[in-house]
Amino acid sequence: MAERVVPAVQQVGRILLYMARGSRFKVKLTDMARDLGMHKSRVYYILNTLKEFGLVEKDEETKAYSLGPALIFMGEKVLENLDYRNKAEPFLKELALKTSCTAFLGRIIDRKVYVVAKEHADEGVKITIPLGYRFPLSYGALGKVMLAFGPPEEREELLKDESLGRWARQGRLESRLSLLRRMGFAEDIREMDPRFSSVAAPVLDRKGRVVALVFVVGTFDRDIAKDYGKKVAETAGELSRVIGAAL
Repeated sequence: MAERVVPAVQQVGRILLYMARGSRFKVKLTDMARDLGMHKSRVYYILNTLKEFGLVEKDEETKAYSLGPALIFMGEKVLENLDYRNKAEPFLKELALKTSCTAFLGRIIDRKVYVVAKEHADEGVKITIPLGYRFPLSYGALGKVMLAFGPPEEREELLKDESLGRWARQGRLESRLSLLRRMGFAEDIREMDPRFSSVAAPVLDRKGRVVALVFVVGTFDRDIAKDYGKKVAETAGELSRVIGAAL
C-alpha cells in the first residue's frame, strides 16, 4: 500500500525546496505561485505561516520572500549529527589533495543525489557547490554510475534524461556499462558543463546496493581522467567499508 501524504505539508515542502534551489534568493509571490502551479492565495497563507516560525522572511519594501534564519540552525543540527559525514571527510580530503579537485560525497535520497560532505584541494580550482545541493540521479557521471551499478529496473527512468539518453544511444551500451563496472567509475569530460569535468564512483551498502556516490569535479582533461577515476574508485571502496552500512 502506498504511503499516505498530507497535501498541506506536501505543499509546504514544495515551497521550501523551490526557494532553496532557485537561482534568486528573493522570490515574488506571483512568480512562486506560477512556477509551482499553486493558487496564489494558498501560497500566501503558507508563506505567512512559515514566517511566524522564522522559516521564511518577507522584504516589506519589495514584497519578495526568502528563506529565513531558523533554517540555519536546523541545517547545522542535521550536519552535526551526520556521523557518516565526519567519517567521510578525511577520505575526501585525501582524495582532493591527490587530484587537485573538489571531492564530494553525495547521498541518494528519493532519486536525488544530495551533497552531504565536500573537501577542497589546497591548490587548483575550488568548486563552490554548497552542502545540501541536490543533483538529479541521472546527472552526468553520476547517472552513468547508476546505469552501470544501479538496479536494472531503474534504467528506463534514468534514460529519460536527455543527455544520459544521448550517451546511451551511442551504441554498445551493455559493453560500455560492463567496462564501467570493471573500472569502478564513470567520467563526464566537459559534457554537462564545458568548463568542468567530473569522475564518480559508487558507495555500496552490505547488500551491494548503491547508497551514495563519491565524485570529484575540476578542470582536468580526458588524458588524466582515468588516473583520477582509479583514485575516486579506491575512495568509494574505502567508504563502502567504513560507512556503507550506515547509509
